[in-house]
Amino acid sequence: MKHLNFNGIVLFIPLLILSCKETQVETTSEKIRPPNVVLIFTDDQGYNDVGVFGADDIHTPNLDQMAKEGLKLTNFYAAQAVCSASRAGILTGCYPNRIGIHNALMPNSEVGLNPEETTLAEMLKAKGYATGIFGKWHLGDAPKFMPNNQGFDEYFGIPYSNDMWPLHPQQGPVFNFGPLELYHNEKVIDTLTDQSNLTTKITERSVDFINSNKDKPFFLYVPHPQPHVPLFVSDTFKGKSDRGLYGDVIMELDWSVGEILKALDKNGLTENTIVIFTSDNGPWLAYGNHAGSAYPLREGKGTAWEGGQREPFLIKYPGKIPGNRVVDTPVMAIDILPTIAEATETNLPKRKIDGKSAWSLFTGQTENSPQKAYFYYYRVNELFGVRYGKWKLYFPHTYRTMEGQEPGKDGLPGDYKLVELKDIELYDLEADVGETTNVADVHPDIIAEITAMADAMRAELGDSLTGMEGAETREPGRIQ
Repeated sequence: MKHLNFNGIVLFIPLLILSCKETQVETTSEKIRPPNVVLIFTDDQGYNDVGVFGADDIHTPNLDQMAKEGLKLTNFYAAQAVCSASRAGILTGCYPNRIGIHNALMPNSEVGLNPEETTLAEMLKAKGYATGIFGKWHLGDAPKFMPNNQGFDEYFGIPYSNDMWPLHPQQGPVFNFGPLELYHNEKVIDTLTDQSNLTTKITERSVDFINSNKDKPFFLYVPHPQPHVPLFVSDTFKGKSDRGLYGDVIMELDWSVGEILKALDKNGLTENTIVIFTSDNGPWLAYGNHAGSAYPLREGKGTAWEGGQREPFLIKYPGKIPGNRVVDTPVMAIDILPTIAEATETNLPKRKIDGKSAWSLFTGQTENSPQKAYFYYYRVNELFGVRYGKWKLYFPHTYRTMEGQEPGKDGLPGDYKLVELKDIELYDLEADVGETTNVADVHPDIIAEITAMADAMRAELGDSLTGMEGAETREPGRIQ
């Protein structure tokens, strides 16, 4: 009880009132929700396959609107130019070879994402987020590797690529795939023989997840199986684009983005949700008219050239990320996890990661890249190239190309040829985005600087091209 004396009148004011007010303020503060996170991740989509990235024959109004309301990155890189490795990178913040994920994992693989790694879902779940994945997993199909054991509360989708099924055009001579199973959590609910409505079902499940979790923070991961071959589209979008079936598929994916954005708006969540759109790697050029376009970039999926790893990237978060901005600063998928950690004030994984937060770049506080350089590994552990400022350096290696080859058509692949890059090559990406002019001879100082950084990375992660196998590991796949 507090005693106050005014002109001889003693007032007794309970301290309880003051205490209640203080408690009320604390409770209100505690109710401030961290932002929801939506990560939409397509498969084999080319840099040029979105209107705001140059497509003039595919209508993508929802993605174009996202760019107006948010940030467009013109130099965003997938963690690697192939399915499983790329997904491992964006979900863990690690270079895929650090954690032992290489190439595209096949069905019944003994390898998968080690459950000891901390995924983006696990990181956010520790902060109280609901977590859901709707689409393609492709990080190991053994039960211990599947999404429900990697931080996801709900899973609906396929365990690996949509071409890993008995209807593959090379089934028999090259492959012997079993059934493509559709999962809900840990239960197989269907065997797919037609994928025409899969994008629709993934979208509907994603919207349901938003509606069901509107009253708490959530992480929604939507890794679409499309536009990876075989291409499938619903009747609603069939024949709608000027780029054939491939363009139809992209238009349906754009519709899916729109449905997710509408669900956020309907539930009053738009202002407090981070939405990201990007792809896992560049177009699978061997499939010709069923492949995307990386124009004006060089090559595509399966290479470290710009067309293999530079991807369309859009992010919006009203009030935090200024809208209608275009940023040319390099960022890689390994930076997404630490960026989300900073935005949501969540603790980073205890194990070492390679990514660094790009939050200050996204919010306009800096124009600097979060990393000094980015390293482009492929196959099992081969360092192909390094991005450093405006420079891209390639070390001698063998890569595949469709240049001079007859491309595939209507779902059948053409044959790649292998090309040996015999010497170091250097490109100025600001002046030569298509990587047409090797300037290695006139910049020996830049080559020496980048090579020194590459040697430091080789000492840590190794490089099988040079015979450096990397640091000792405490358990399979983890280079400390």
